This record gives sequence, structure tokens and C-alpha cells, in this order.
Amino acid sequence: MTLLVVATGNPGKLREMQAYLADSGWELTLKPPELDVEETGETFAENACLKASQVAIATNNWAIADDSGLEVDALNGAPGVYSARYGNSDADRIARLLRTLGNNNQRGAQFVCAAAIARPDGTIALQALGVCRGEILNAPRGNGGFGYDPVFYVPEQNLTFAEMTSEVKRSVSHRGKAFANLLQQLPHIEM
Repeated sequence: MTLLVVATGNPGKLREMQAYLADSGWELTLKPPELDVEETGETFAENACLKASQVAIATNNWAIADDSGLEVDALNGAPGVYSARYGNSDADRIARLLRTLGNNNQRGAQFVCAAAIARPDGTIALQALGVCRGEILNAPRGNGGFGYDPVFYVPEQNLTFAEMTSEVKRSVSHRGKAFANLLQQLPHIEM
């Protein structure tokens, strides 16, 4: 099994990636806690590549990273790459989003996830993108998930991300789509 360092310090994200890559033949581990990579990219793909590349070089191992966020049509794609920094907590971020949207009837939005795998020398071996279209509700619904999940409604499922089971969310979410794309490419990776 080849070691794949996950460019995060979040054990929850490690477990999530392990679920997506369970049958891939890679052994996933968290990056060293002292290794921080500043997200200076202007796109999710740039940030994913930056994190994967820097962690690969620093650890001299293969590395994987993802970057994701919410893009709201009426806000010209905001909060975008600043989704996690749109407030101090999930509740703050949701409140700011709903306040900023106000009574705007244009509620279309999408979650975007970019994922990248870097070789030990830092070169990017694979990239994948996943998008899930939906709408922003006027008030939160559901108790699951995290971040903007309680206000992100997926019409085809008639549920918010926060109302979905983890299996359903994994199959329809931006991250699920990005990792499905990545898994299709993995057998063709040049080691």
C-alpha cells in the first residue's frame, strides 16, 4: 500500500476521505500538525494543488488535498474561496449569508470541490472537480452536516445537505462527485 498524506489536520476530513478512497489501495494519514499551508489561491483548484504540492514536498510522500466552498449566484460567486472565513462559526457564516441575501428571490447556488494528488516531488499527478447545484433557503433545516449544510437545499433530493443521510450526501455532494472523478483517474496514475 502506498502512503497518501492528507493535507489537513482534521481527523473528520481524514475519515471522510478514507470512506471515499476505501478500495483504492492507498493508506491515508494526516499531515504533521506543525505543517501549515496558507491558502493563497484564487480558485478552489489552485488551493487544492497548493496544499497537496507543499505537503508532498514537506513529507516526501504522495499527498492529497481538497478545497471547497459555496458560490451564490446573486452574490457573484461569494463567499467562494472565502467560505470558511465568512464568519467565526458555522452559525455566524449562515447568519451573514442569509442577511446578505435578504429578500433576494435569486437563491441559486453551488457547492464546489476541487481535489488534487501530488507526487513526493510536489508535481500534481491528478486533479478533479465536483459541483452540486442547489438553492439557499431562507432559514436552516436539518441537524446533520456542517458549515452551510442546513441552508443548502438540493431540489432533486427535496432535502438540505443537513437533512441527508451521509450515504445520500456522499452520492450527490460536490465532494462525492470530485472523489468519484478522482477514483476513475487513479488506476491511470503514473507512479
